[in-house]
Amino acid sequence: MTTRETAIARATAYYDSGAFLTDLRRRVAMPTESQPPADTARLYAYLKDELAPAADRLGAEVRILDNPDPAAGPFLLAHRHEADDLPTVLVYGHADVVPGQDDRWREGLSPWHLVVEGDRLYGRGTADNKGQHTVNLAALEQVLTARGGRLGFNLKLLIETGEESGSPGLHEFCRRMKDDLAADVLIASDGPRLAADRPTLFLGSRGAANIRLRVPLREGAHHSGNWGGALRNPATVLASALATMVDARGRILVAGLRPPAIPAPVRAALAGLTVGGGPDDPRVDTDWGEPDLTPAERVFAWNTLEVLALSAGDPAKPVGAIPGRAHADVQLRFVVGTDWQRLAEILRAHLDAHGLPMVEVEVLQAVPATRLSPDSPWVRLATDSLQRTTGKTPAILPNLGGTLPNDAFAEILGLPTVWVPHSHPSCAQHAPDEHLLGSVARESLAVMAGLFWDLGESRGSMGA
Repeated sequence: MTTRETAIARATAYYDSGAFLTDLRRRVAMPTESQPPADTARLYAYLKDELAPAADRLGAEVRILDNPDPAAGPFLLAHRHEADDLPTVLVYGHADVVPGQDDRWREGLSPWHLVVEGDRLYGRGTADNKGQHTVNLAALEQVLTARGGRLGFNLKLLIETGEESGSPGLHEFCRRMKDDLAADVLIASDGPRLAADRPTLFLGSRGAANIRLRVPLREGAHHSGNWGGALRNPATVLASALATMVDARGRILVAGLRPPAIPAPVRAALAGLTVGGGPDDPRVDTDWGEPDLTPAERVFAWNTLEVLALSAGDPAKPVGAIPGRAHADVQLRFVVGTDWQRLAEILRAHLDAHGLPMVEVEVLQAVPATRLSPDSPWVRLATDSLQRTTGKTPAILPNLGGTLPNDAFAEILGLPTVWVPHSHPSCAQHAPDEHLLGSVARESLAVMAGLFWDLGESRGSMGA
């Protein structure tokens, strides 16, 4: 048995022995909710009592540092330095979870107790992100042991406690700690695989912009019989505005909201990939979205404009009256190359050109898109490693369909970013039945042990 195989065997034995469940059960039991008002004492305790000892076992120097945002939770930063001429790998995860929603879990389940039902491990954080960073920390420890007390690379570990609240302070923290976080590559785990049985890499994330459209025409409602035909209806105006932005088949009509052509390496990476198909997945509408693109290209290589909510009058009890105002919340998910910083200006010009100056536009929040080229040597290393470990061809997503704070690493720290997710598409990460598949966790332990081993062999091939 080779030492790489030893590391992988140790990682899967960690799962088979029950040690993974023991560690995850203890971590799930700590309610580390970050959405305001966050309990920063509990967040600090999780870093100090759970993750600092795990980093200590890796021979890393550990610091727990205050957040630049005084209302947000702390960061854990750990560093293991082996040699100046070795590559440095930054590993990221987050300790916080979404609200437990204790009263919404079905009988027999609880957000703060790990419950095993067949292959499903239920509990808040199992999929996002306690299960995922438990896999990575354990894989690192097994590689360290199998290599006789060495990793073969320098390790930096960053754990934040506010990702589920929009990562407050993370970007400023990265700016202030840029030298401490300097590395050659980011290896992180969050989000889902493309399918439960298919190892997946994604190389960035789509950006997201939340936009509110308002049509505040007048105070109060007015009788539709007495005033219908004499008063402009804000709900009708709003519906018309939306119809100029996205058509009845989901195609974006605003030129400035459409992305550049899909680059050839991105199209090649997505060739043959299937979206959905799992037992709990919704059926894909193949005739929805940008024509002449596959569903995978629409999700991972194109922009989408989604209407999230509409409001006018009283939907629960409509009356015969013209409402005085209406509003809609829409979201643009976008890829690299979109002029996201000018969204308000672009939409203002578009609506004015369609005779709709009464529709107000406000960009509430925007997070930029990031994407590492599938041609990157780090991607080739990770792809070869995952295939060697599992015998499966991994899915390569140039960017996740959703949004993560990857821009903090790709833009502020200037790192190539490779994400190896350990959850599965139907894991219901934010729902009151969040779970992780045990079979996926076990395979992921092998995957990460193999990848960390191969990173320790990468000095020559990566030019470090």
